[in-house]
Amino acid sequence: MVELIRIGQLEIRFLQAREQTGGRLDMFEFAVPAKARVPVAHYHRDYDETIYGLSGVLTWKLDGARHEVGPGETLFIPRGAVHHFANQHEETARALAVLTPGLIGSAYFRELAALIAPGAPPDPARVRAVMLRHGLEPVPD
Repeated sequence: MVELIRIGQLEIRFLQAREQTGGRLDMFEFAVPAKARVPVAHYHRDYDETIYGLSGVLTWKLDGARHEVGPGETLFIPRGAVHHFANQHEETARALAVLTPGLIGSAYFRELAALIAPGAPPDPARVRAVMLRHGLEPVPD
C-alpha cells in the first residue's frame, strides 16, 4: 500500500516499508520543489541509502563532494557518510530512495510531518530528537 506524506514543501510517497519487507528495506519516492527547504546535513548510523534520479536534478553533498543526480543516475550513501541535498534548479526534482536494511519505515516521516508546517520555522530541538530516535545524526554546518 502506497502512503503519501507531506513535510513542508516535500512530498514522500512510501512504496515499501520495513513492516512489509521484514526489515530488509524501506523504499520511497520523494519530490523536492525548486528551492524547497530540506533536512539538515546528517548521517545514518545503521543503514545505507541509494538514490535513483527520476526527474529534475538534485544536488547532493556527500562527505564534502558535490554530486548532481538527474534522471537515471544513482548515488550510494554508505552508513556514516555525511550528506545533504538541495534542489538548486527550476524544475521539481523526483528521486527514489532505498534504505537497507529497512529500519525507519514511514514512522520517521510521519513524526517530522507533525512538527513541520508550511511557512513556519520548525523547532530544531524537536526535529533533532525525532532524527536521533530514528538513527539519523544531524551534523552542524
